[in-house]
Amino acid sequence: MLWVMLLLVAWGAAAVSCIRLCLVTAGAAQRPPGTAQAAASPELNLYETAFLAGGPQRVADLALVSMHLRRRLLLAHTGWATVVDPEGRDEVERTVIRAIGPEGQSRIAPLRAAAAAADAVRALADRLVAAGLAVPHGTRTSLESAVRAVRGAAVLVVALAAIAMLMPGQGTGAAGPVVAWFGLPLVLTLGCLAIARVENHPYSPWASPSGQRWLDSLPAPVHGADRDLLAAVAVRGVGALEDPALRAALLNRARTSGG
Repeated sequence: MLWVMLLLVAWGAAAVSCIRLCLVTAGAAQRPPGTAQAAASPELNLYETAFLAGGPQRVADLALVSMHLRRRLLLAHTGWATVVDPEGRDEVERTVIRAIGPEGQSRIAPLRAAAAAADAVRALADRLVAAGLAVPHGTRTSLESAVRAVRGAAVLVVALAAIAMLMPGQGTGAAGPVVAWFGLPLVLTLGCLAIARVENHPYSPWASPSGQRWLDSLPAPVHGADRDLLAAVAVRGVGALEDPALRAALLNRARTSGG
């Protein structure tokens, strides 16, 4: 019967994609050799903490909030950033100022994108990868690709099951066995996705197991001084902001940029 051939295709897609996801996940969970000592007691600044918790965009958000709080930058609720003090304290802040341009004003969305893609942030990421605290870019993209492949396999199984049931010559009594047989690879793919989600949530996709342990060891940020607020932004993102005007400025950016 032709539906058996479709079933074999469904099983093949499900098995290959799930095995690939398992292999990539197992490889990502392994600590790189020679980094145990470096990752044992890391001394990280807020930018590095922000990268482990939320990646390059979190670093950019932290820089913007820090510059706003220290009156180097004005973030308006309309989604515009204006330079107040053109002297940046560090390379990330200097990157932000350069990205704004000579006019001294820029939309926050392209400014944030430029800061996140800057050489200073890439160098920070490279240091964290070398220390065994961050997931290498290739590993992270491989994991995302493997998850997409499993999702695609699940959709393919459903589509092939529908085709098998609609094929000419299928009696009403054959529907039950067809659904049952196609249900097995579907359960496999959905179960694999569920396990991957449980294993990685609420963990950061940017931090290695050592980096995640570092994030987990941090005390809960408290509200008060600027340093505490910046620590909260580094760990939790702009949602940690209580200032409605500042939060509106960054959320306006998020809506404009689609994230």
